[in-house]
Amino acid sequence: MLFRALIPLVALAALHAAEIPDRPEKLSFPALDYEAPDPAKYRVPLKSGPVAYVVPDRELPLVTVQVTVRTGSYLDPAGREGLAGFAGALLVRGGAGDKSAEAMEERLAFLAAQLGSGIGGDSGSVSLNLLSKDLDEGLRLLKDVLSNPRFQADKVELRRQQSLQELKQRNDDSANIEGLELSILTLGKDFWASRQPTGASITAITREDLVAFHRKWFHPANFTVAASGDFDREDMVRRLEALFADWPHRGEIPPPIPDKPTQAAPGVYLADKDVPQGRVSLVLPGVLRDDPDYPAIMVMNDILGGGGFTARIMSRVRDDEGLAYAAGSSFPGGTWYPSTFRAAFQSKSRTVAYASSIVLEEMRKIVAKPVTDTELQTAKRSFIDTFPENFNTQGKVAAIFARDEFTGRFQKDPGFWKSYRRKLESVTADDVQRVAAKHLTPEKAVILVVGKKEEILKPHPDHPVTLESLSPGGLHLLPPRDPVSLEPLPPKDANPAR
Repeated sequence: MLFRALIPLVALAALHAAEIPDRPEKLSFPALDYEAPDPAKYRVPLKSGPVAYVVPDRELPLVTVQVTVRTGSYLDPAGREGLAGFAGALLVRGGAGDKSAEAMEERLAFLAAQLGSGIGGDSGSVSLNLLSKDLDEGLRLLKDVLSNPRFQADKVELRRQQSLQELKQRNDDSANIEGLELSILTLGKDFWASRQPTGASITAITREDLVAFHRKWFHPANFTVAASGDFDREDMVRRLEALFADWPHRGEIPPPIPDKPTQAAPGVYLADKDVPQGRVSLVLPGVLRDDPDYPAIMVMNDILGGGGFTARIMSRVRDDEGLAYAAGSSFPGGTWYPSTFRAAFQSKSRTVAYASSIVLEEMRKIVAKPVTDTELQTAKRSFIDTFPENFNTQGKVAAIFARDEFTGRFQKDPGFWKSYRRKLESVTADDVQRVAAKHLTPEKAVILVVGKKEEILKPHPDHPVTLESLSPGGLHLLPPRDPVSLEPLPPKDANPAR
C-alpha cells in the first residue's frame, strides 16, 4: 500500500523536475509589476514654513524625524573654514535648551533615543529616532537642538583639539592625499568644495562664530522634513506644525550654491607618497543629473566600469591582467554643479602606467564600437530590476522624497520616479556609443597618481608604458603639502605643478 501511495508523488516530482531548467540563465520570470510611490501623497507644506513628507509605518513602535537644513560649508566665511562642520557636530553634543551636554546625553540614553546632527558641504541635518511612546519629549529635545543649541565652551574646545589632531594626520594615508588633490584638480583651488579647514581656520573659530552661524541659517524657512514611523498622519502633521511654530529668532535664506567648478589642464599629476601601491584616478568633466542624456550615461558607465565584475575595466585590469584587486568607474549626475567622470584603481608601483593605459584603452573601445546586446541588457536590468529597493521601507520613501524636495527635483520633475525605468529601458546601443563619444575623451583627462614616485617612474620590463605617454598634457609633479596649513612645501624636483 505504501509503495502504491508513493507512485503519484514520484510522478509529480518528476513533472516538476522536468519544468526546472538545467541552467540558471534559462530561468524565466514574470514581468515585474511595481509602481513607485507618489510623492504628492505624502507631501505636506506646513503653515510654519517647512515642507514635510509624512509617511506612517505601524510595523514597529518607532518614529524617525529628520530635518534637512539649507546650509553647508559653502557658507564658511574666509578664514573660518571648518565652521559649518564645527556647528553641525556640536548642535547635539554641545548641549541645548536647558540641558548641558552631559544632561542631554544622559536623557537620550534613558530614552534609548538617537539624536544626531551634522553639516556637510551643501546641507545640514538633525535626525531623531526613538520609541513612539516618547515622541512628545523627543520632539521637545529636537526643537531645543534646532532652535537653541548651547555650544558648551568645553565641548567647543574639545572639538577644536580633536580637529587639530586630525589635521596633523592628513598626510598619513594616501587616500587623504588623493582626495585633496583630486578636489583641487577637478574643481579648482578656490571652488567652495575644495576649500579645506587649516590649523589657522580651526584655531580662529569662536563660540560666538558658532552662535551667529546657527542663528543665521537654522530657521523653519530653511528646513525640509522627513517623518516616518508609528503615528497617525494627521496627528504627526499637528505635532510638526507645533514643532516649528513660534521660532525664537529670524534667519536668512542662503545664497545659491556656487556652480562653476574649473578643471585643471589635461595631464598626469603625480604626488609622491612612500606606499607600496599607487592610487590612480582618471577624471573628465561631467554633467548635471537632469541632463537629458543621463539615463544613457548611467548605462554606458555601468558597462564600462560601474557594474562591478561584469564591467569592462574590472574584467581587463583585474581578471585578465591581475593588476589590481578592484577597478572601476563612476559617473554621478551632479545636483548643484556638474559632477566628474572618474575611473579609479590601485596597482603596484611598477604597473601603474600600464594599468592606466588599459583603462584609457577601454574608454576608447566603448567609443569606437557599439556595446553588445548582452552588455546593454545586463546594465539596464541592473538598474530596472533593483528599482523597488529604493522604496522598500517607509523610512526610505520619506527620506528620498524629502531629499528631492530639498534639491528641487520635485519642483522641476515631480514625475521623475514614475518615468525612471521607462527612460532607462529606452536606452539603445547607439545612445551608449553617442554619450561615450561625447564625454569619454581621454586626451582631455586629468590623471592623478599618488604613490612612490621613484618606483612609479621606472619603466616596467614587460610593459614599456610611461606616465608621460598617457596624456598630451605631459607629467606634472605635485609638491607635498604641509598637513596643517595645506601650503605646498618646497618641491624636491624642479618641475612643480603649481
